[in-house]
Amino acid sequence: MTDIKIKIENLFKVFGNRPHEMMSLVRDGVSKQALLDDHKHVLGLTDINISIPAKRIHVIMGLSGSGKSTLIRHINRLIEPTDGRVVVDGEDVMAMSELELKEFRRFKASMVFQKFALLPHRTVAQNVAYGLSIQGVDEGEAFERSQRWLERVGLAGFEKHFPAQLSGGMQQRVGLARALATDAEILLMDEAFSALDPLIRNDMQNILLDLQQELHKTIVFITHDLDEALRIGDQISILRDGAVIQDGDPQDIIMNPADDYIADFIKDINRGRVIKVSTLMTKASRASGPKFEESALLEDALKVMNEQNSDSAAIVDSKGKVVGKISLKDAIRAMARPDREAAGTRYK
Repeated sequence: MTDIKIKIENLFKVFGNRPHEMMSLVRDGVSKQALLDDHKHVLGLTDINISIPAKRIHVIMGLSGSGKSTLIRHINRLIEPTDGRVVVDGEDVMAMSELELKEFRRFKASMVFQKFALLPHRTVAQNVAYGLSIQGVDEGEAFERSQRWLERVGLAGFEKHFPAQLSGGMQQRVGLARALATDAEILLMDEAFSALDPLIRNDMQNILLDLQQELHKTIVFITHDLDEALRIGDQISILRDGAVIQDGDPQDIIMNPADDYIADFIKDINRGRVIKVSTLMTKASRASGPKFEESALLEDALKVMNEQNSDSAAIVDSKGKVVGKISLKDAIRAMARPDREAAGTRYK
């Protein structure tokens, strides 16, 4: 069983002058609009419960105003909750003293921001080394580690440049290198790639995925882009109006949308590029047709099955042993958009 690194429990956030007084209304089910219209308070988060596994990428996504950036800022307590807990490695972040919280931010949780948040008067190398200097790392070691991380993100040779001399994509690489240089176990990424052009954004996603294969950080990644969420997320939590409306892996969300909102959200996604053959397979020790590993994408499998005029395929594990099979009929059916009437019945 995967260890849980971060556990968010019954988290509420109400913005206004008397947030704690509003909690009785919120618990009684007052709507977000009514709370604003009648009481001049904003309901930011409503009873959030999320378990984030260690060493995985957990994506929190939603449209503008859904509460995703508010939520991630509770993890390192840049925002104080109105009620609820955030537990990291068994320790309640909300119960930490000021000193303990500083240590938590210095050593355990690094953050990458949408707007880069680089220091304009410092060089690229100095920006990357900044978190290390806050940790009290010796200047020589900090410089050496910053050089190493700049090479890892493809910025060797730019050490003496200033942020204004770099493109947006290069600046975000500096931000990523700065976060990684501290060797924090948790990486908080708040819309880190959303300000970038599509091609640069794709490149940054590749860099993150490549680094994660080696580093195995616990990454909480905020985005409003479903394609990005499906591409990089091991687990995805979808927010709407401050509440979680579906939580699951990409396969589950694509195959079993929780309601009409999610079904509409995913309707234009190329399902074949997300669904793995293992999601559709039935267990079997023998099967005819072409063979695919469990992680193979449905789109690739369908192409081969069509080329070989096969109505079935065998699914094998990493050692080549047959563990299941899929039919062409089931594969084609899985490519179809979800039925909106079926969606939403799942959680009723």
